[in-house]
Amino acid sequence: MPLRLEDTFRSALAAAGRPLAGMWVCSGSPLIAELCAGSGLDWLLVDAEHSPNGLESILAQLQAIHGYPVHTLVRPPVNDTVLIKQYLDLGVQNLLIPMVNSAADAEAAVAATRYPPHGVRGVGSALARAARWNRVPDYLARASETISVTVQIESTAAVEHVEDILAVDGVDAIFLGPSDLAASMGMLGQQEHAEVRAAVEHCLAAAKAVGKPAGVNAFNPDTARAYLDAGASFVLVGADVALLARGSEALAAAFIQPSDGDAPASY
Repeated sequence: MPLRLEDTFRSALAAAGRPLAGMWVCSGSPLIAELCAGSGLDWLLVDAEHSPNGLESILAQLQAIHGYPVHTLVRPPVNDTVLIKQYLDLGVQNLLIPMVNSAADAEAAVAATRYPPHGVRGVGSALARAARWNRVPDYLARASETISVTVQIESTAAVEHVEDILAVDGVDAIFLGPSDLAASMGMLGQQEHAEVRAAVEHCLAAAKAVGKPAGVNAFNPDTARAYLDAGASFVLVGADVALLARGSEALAAAFIQPSDGDAPASY
């Protein structure tokens, strides 16, 4: 039976009449991923850089999310040709590649998603969920149409080279990571610093100038709105693990009163 794949995040950004709001999915749990998929948010980012996710758990989460009206991006732990090949064969259609610091890094990421002669992706469609085991007509010829590539700008080098990165054919969008950017600027933990925010806004403006979407991570609602006002096309505004952590802490604070001899908990 011939099958078709879902539209890409690239298509969603192009069709959207407003910025797209999303959240991190970091638990590694298909159940939590499905719960988040039905939230009404526009997109989810399944993370494997700072979260306990391997190929099997990513596959299970893709299957759990499938069918919900939400776009799924997956972030590998590193910009690596072999890992990207495996993620694509699992059926990941939208990649967020971390630590892209130069045009050469961006070119390598794009090449990893393209079959020869346009790239270096290994051919295994008959064995892979990506092509639904060769049930998607003309998958090999059309594979690049089914994949979007977003690259992450999160260092001073990346900010310096952002125009070159944006110019790479096959880079569909950039995504700003203020936490790592702050660390790269010598301001660890100060992602709200004025200089960090100025660097983020510089990249948002660079993307707008060439007509490519740019997104940003911003858990602070006021900061998120400021970046949206500055031209961000998509934003991450929360994470499954953070919501559970803060929510469970609020329950403890509401219902457990420390005795006179107990020191209050510190967080």
